Amino acid sequence: MKLPFMSHMRQAAQKLVRKGATAMLHKAVESMMQQQQKLQEQRMNTPQPSPKAPPGGMRDLNPAPDYTSAKAASPAQAEAAAVAAPADEARHAFKPTPESKPAAEAAPEAAPRPEAKAAPAADAAPAAAPNPAINPAAYAQDMLEKMGIKIDLTASFERGIDLGTLRHPGVHTPQVPLPEGARFETGSYANHAGSRNYKLFIPSTYNGQPMPLLVMLHGCTQNPDDFAAGTQMNQVAEEAGCLVVYPEQTSGANQSKCWNWFNAIDQQRGQGEPSIIAGIAGKISDDYAVNPEQVYVAGLSAGGAMAVIVGTLYPELFAAVGVHSGLPFASATDLPSALSAMKRGASNINVPKAGNGAQPIIVFHGDSDTTVNPRNGEQVIAQHLQTQDEDGDPSVQSGAVPNGYRYTQTTHTKADGSPLGEHWVVHGAGHAWSGGSEHGTYTDSRGPDASREMLRFFRTVS
Repeated sequence: MKLPFMSHMRQAAQKLVRKGATAMLHKAVESMMQQQQKLQEQRMNTPQPSPKAPPGGMRDLNPAPDYTSAKAASPAQAEAAAVAAPADEARHAFKPTPESKPAAEAAPEAAPRPEAKAAPAADAAPAAAPNPAINPAAYAQDMLEKMGIKIDLTASFERGIDLGTLRHPGVHTPQVPLPEGARFETGSYANHAGSRNYKLFIPSTYNGQPMPLLVMLHGCTQNPDDFAAGTQMNQVAEEAGCLVVYPEQTSGANQSKCWNWFNAIDQQRGQGEPSIIAGIAGKISDDYAVNPEQVYVAGLSAGGAMAVIVGTLYPELFAAVGVHSGLPFASATDLPSALSAMKRGASNINVPKAGNGAQPIIVFHGDSDTTVNPRNGEQVIAQHLQTQDEDGDPSVQSGAVPNGYRYTQTTHTKADGSPLGEHWVVHGAGHAWSGGSEHGTYTDSRGPDASREMLRFFRTVS
C-alpha cells in the first residue's frame, strides 16, 4: 500500500504555517548555523581519511546537494541575477521577485538556486561524505521544495520569512471550474508589432447583447489560466455580465513573461505591446457585441504598469484603468531605471505626453510590498490627478477584512461628483492580488476583494 507521503508533508507544513512557525524556523536555522560552524572547525582540525569503496561495489546514487555556494543575495543582486539574454536585440528578460508566491508579475526574481550534483557514473568512485558546511537557508529551501512549496529563502532570509503567506504553486492546484454555460476560449491576434494569444471568458448570460469588456494583463511568469484562477475575475464577471480577455505574454518577448513596460518602444502609441493589447480589445469588440463605452483595462505588477501605459495611449478605447501593484506611466526606460523605480518609486514623474490620461483609475497596493515599492501606487494616482480638476479634498475611509488586513480607501471626484480615482492601501499586504484565491499565484485572500471592487468602480464610470 502506497502512503501519500508528500500529501502528509504538505498538510504538516500548512499546520505549521497556521500556528505561526516563523520564530521556530529562525531558531532552528540559527541552531543549524552554530552546528555548521562547529562541524567546520572540527573538520579543519581533524585529518580526513580517504574514502573507501563500500562492500559489494554499492554506491550512493543520490549524494547530498552541495549548498556551500548558496549565499543570501541582496535584493539588488537577486534582481540583477534574474536578467537574462534578450530574445532579440530589442527585448530584455525581466523577472519580478515573488513576495509570497512562486513566479508572477512584477519584480525580478531572486538569484537562481543551486542544483544538486548529478549522480555519479557507474564506474565512478563512491560519493564523498556530505559537506558539513551547509548553508542553512538553502538547505531549508530545498526541503520546502521537496514538500511542494516554493519560496526563495536565500534572498529573503535577512528580512525575515513570512510563513503565513506561503502558497502551493498554482500549477499544482486543480483547475477552477467555469460557471455552467460559460466559456473560456483561446484566440490569437497579430499586427505589425507581433502576435499574442489570449483567452476570452464569455459569461453564460451572453446571447449577443452588448456587454462590457475587461482586458486583464497578468504579471511576470503568469499566464491567462493562472491569472484568471488567482483573481477569480471570471466568477465576478459571470455575476456582473462582463466579457474578460486575458492577453498572454510570450517567453520570446520576455524570458520571464513580463510585459515590457520599461522599454521605450513599448510606451508609444501604435508601437510594441500597447498596440497589440489595444488590437486584441478591438478584435473582441468586432467579434462580439461589446459596449464601446464600457471597455476597461487592468493588470497586476508588470501587467499593472502596462495597463497604465495602454490606458494612457488609447484613452478613446478604454473608459477606465485598474492597477494592482503597478507603476506610473513612463516610470522607466530601461532595466536599471526599472529596478530603481520598483525599489524606490519613480524618480521623475511627468504628465503623460501621449493621450490625455482622462479616464478614471482605481489603484490597489499593499504597504508591505517589497517587490514594487508602495510609493508607486501613490505616484500612479498623483500622475493621474495632474491632468484633472478635482473637487476639494478627497474622502478617506478605513475598514478591515474579517480575520484579514485593514485598508484605507481614498476617493477622488470631480466637481460634478463623477469619479476620478480610488486609491486602496492594504495594510500589511505584500506583492499579491488582494482578495485573490490560492488557486493562482501572487494572491492573498486576507485583503479586500480587488476584483469585485474594480468591476464595481468601472460600473460607476459608465
